Amino acid sequence: MLVLLQSDPTGLTTPFGRLVMAAGLLVVIALAIRFLWDHRNKR
Repeated sequence: MLVLLQSDPTGLTTPFGRLVMAAGLLVVIALAIRFLWDHRNKR
């Protein structure tokens, strides 16, 4: 486990790290869609 942490300081290969990345991507995509949707409706 220590070797894995040393080779991957960010911890993104761990299940928790992947979950955080997936959640972040979903939030960014949701905000982008919401922004574009509001922008399109204002025209």
